Amino acid sequence: MTAQPYIKAGYVVDGKIPSLRPDDLAKLTHLNVAFGHVREDEIRTEHLKHLDRLRELKRDYPKLRLLLSVGGWGAGGFSEAAATESGRASMAASAVRALAEHPFDGIDLDWEYPCYGIAGIASSPADKGNFTLLLRAIREALDLKGAEDGRRYLLTIAAGADAYYVDGTEMRDAQRALDFIQLMTYDMRGGFQISTGHHTNLYTPDGDLFRGSADASVRLFAEAGVPKEKLVIGAAFYSRVWGGVPDRANGLHQMAAGTGGYGPDFTALAADYIGKNGYVRHWDGQACAPYLFDGSSLISYDDEQSIACKCDYVIANGLAGIMFWEYGCDETGRLIDAMHRGLR
Repeated sequence: MTAQPYIKAGYVVDGKIPSLRPDDLAKLTHLNVAFGHVREDEIRTEHLKHLDRLRELKRDYPKLRLLLSVGGWGAGGFSEAAATESGRASMAASAVRALAEHPFDGIDLDWEYPCYGIAGIASSPADKGNFTLLLRAIREALDLKGAEDGRRYLLTIAAGADAYYVDGTEMRDAQRALDFIQLMTYDMRGGFQISTGHHTNLYTPDGDLFRGSADASVRLFAEAGVPKEKLVIGAAFYSRVWGGVPDRANGLHQMAAGTGGYGPDFTALAADYIGKNGYVRHWDGQACAPYLFDGSSLISYDDEQSIACKCDYVIANGLAGIMFWEYGCDETGRLIDAMHRGLR
């Protein structure tokens, strides 16, 4: 039996579809188009302006699998749709319509998050079981369409990387409906913490109070019943930044003046920050992660070296692959190239 190639996937927001570069597309296996919305128990795409470009992509890159990613932070409608059999059926039917109307190869659900309303969306304790039922309904509908079309349509999810997500879902049962799970192993530090640290690190280093890492996430999901060969870990093409950081220990694991907000994307980091304008690059060998410090601001990010480490981890642990958020954040092409070289 021939081994399946590693997944090299990325997310692209609708507005960046016209900017997709041939060299980058040739190095990817999957592209998630963000975002479809859920309205009145249906997946809606009419707000997306560049879906007409997708037929060109399929023509020029027939092996590239295109998925419609539905949801994202602050995008609701999931809890309501999943709550009833009719709502689940309606959402499943709308998924099939999206595949019929556009050259998508599947659906990626990005519900952030079942059982939690922190993003300002509706939630319920019943989401835990209803999420499984929703995935089953969509899987069955996609399989029926696939039988008619003589092909298999993909169903994936983007999953929160920490215990809250596993606690709010039935991963052992839910994963059976999924082709793979894209772990959002980024934003693991920043928006809710004053303490500086890595937001997309591979391992947990000494001194990290919050303990988050891609490795910890993989182990958590494996223990919850997800086969490792269905797990895709995430890389960040953007950074997190803390200001007002004490000038000690190169700024790492210090109490900053505020929480870590979104920082420069990799395009800007490469042009103006890495080794420039007073920012010194440091490498945390325990975390397998770089960071920048200028004496008062700390920036956490991914680069070629950390992505190479993640690729090595994927291979060594029998995972499905690696994905990133978001395409428009790296105009250099260096990070996709690092993924491609690491998972050849």
